[in-house]
Amino acid sequence: MTDPRVRVLLVDDQRLVRAGFALMLSTEPDLHVVGEAGDGAAAVDLARELRPDVTLMDVQMPVMDGIEATRRIVAEGLGRVVILTTFDRDDYLFDALDAGATGFLLKNAEPDDVVAAVHAAAHGQALLAPEVTLRVIQRMTRSEETPSRQRPSRERPVIPHPEVDRLTDREREVFLLIGRGLSNAEIAARLYLGEATVKTHVSNLLAKLGVRDRIQAVVVAHEAGLLPAAE
Repeated sequence: MTDPRVRVLLVDDQRLVRAGFALMLSTEPDLHVVGEAGDGAAAVDLARELRPDVTLMDVQMPVMDGIEATRRIVAEGLGRVVILTTFDRDDYLFDALDAGATGFLLKNAEPDDVVAAVHAAAHGQALLAPEVTLRVIQRMTRSEETPSRQRPSRERPVIPHPEVDRLTDREREVFLLIGRGLSNAEIAARLYLGEATVKTHVSNLLAKLGVRDRIQAVVVAHEAGLLPAAE
């Protein structure tokens, strides 16, 4: 019988870090850590052997760094990769996304956020740390402008999104906080709601907006003029 659990490969050059994440993920009944690697080259070899659904990948490692390992794993179709790093650096972030990473989290993330990232990646969805979400959106929206159309960001034209009007007042509140990069836990604290309730609102508003994940939701919020313009 096929194991229905999400198969996870852990990659980090610090054994204690791997042990900590393995212990954390082991509490989730639908997740299964199938292997561990201490460098990028070993990660690629293990991904070929074990065929994990999701690889949690560090960046700074000996032999081969996590960015190159991600590029090879994605190119060979060996599952999805979520970057998990200590360093909040733009070069790591955008190099990882260019290499095909599905998610990018910092190691100070809440355990629930790491678990959510694994689940999201396993279902083909992207998840970014709240700290980096707006930087990604700013890069995306700037890159969409042709040189002849570029203008100061404060003059960026608003693109109508009528589906935003379908949101309830509460869903709109949650939507705006997603746009500002807040996690579900932070939104729950801000609005004095349970985290499960926030998750329900997020699912509902994504469906109403017709978007796949939080990143696309932030793009909609930005295009609709609901967020501060990128400087």
